[in-house]
Amino acid sequence: MSPMLLFTAACVALSLIGMRSHLERYITPETGLGYLLGIVGGSFMILLLVYPARKRLPWLAPIGGVKPWFQVHMVLGIVGPMLVLFHSNFRSGATNSNVALFCMLTVSGSGLIGRYFYTRIHTDLYGSQTSLQDLKGQISRMQQVSTSLAFIPDLASRLAAVETAMTAGLEKIPGVLRPAVVALRALTARRRIRAQIRGAALLHARQQEMAVASMQRETEAASELARRHIDLVRRVAELGTYERLFALWHVLHLPLFFMLLAAGIVHVVAVHMY
Repeated sequence: MSPMLLFTAACVALSLIGMRSHLERYITPETGLGYLLGIVGGSFMILLLVYPARKRLPWLAPIGGVKPWFQVHMVLGIVGPMLVLFHSNFRSGATNSNVALFCMLTVSGSGLIGRYFYTRIHTDLYGSQTSLQDLKGQISRMQQVSTSLAFIPDLASRLAAVETAMTAGLEKIPGVLRPAVVALRALTARRRIRAQIRGAALLHARQQEMAVASMQRETEAASELARRHIDLVRRVAELGTYERLFALWHVLHLPLFFMLLAAGIVHVVAVHMY
């Protein structure tokens, strides 16, 4: 399991514990540990500004590269709200507290959406197209020189038909719906090509009077090539939509963050004044 998945699992587990536990018995927002969690969580939220500042201001280069700060930005964007939730005992409170909490959850949710968009476009279109072309060449070369794909000699043409089916008529589909349509087509294509590969392996085994199990390695190799091909076709087909969605998300996310800062300042001032 990757570190990111472990981190996500830990955050989900802590959230479930926090929601199901009676934290008010141990944590008070106004004093002690509860107060400290609010200060640290709020500070982490303010530190989120370092990443956009580092990305836009070249003179901040001595503090580190953009990529490490992006990773820190993602971690703080989850840990900060988590600490604030524990600070509030996962409960609502006064009006100013509720506004600040709602703003924080909105910004945190927006960040998760932005993270998803980012993962879909982190490889540029030309890079994906180049990878797709390289894979097509690799399949053709393997079929010419390798016996591992001899049982399905027309794999390249079958994958070409799959690519045509996945991308047919996409220009007529609204952009925001295109990723869902491509994903559904990719799922159907993976099932269909796996069935074709298994059928070809079974036929080849019967013709050669051999056990189907003895062809497991060859079947897995063909299935992996098909999976990679379909995934790359999907990425190329949906990339334009995710680029537009990511640009729109950028326009919305920053105002939401400043709204959170304003709500947080009002909350801190109100707590200490009244």
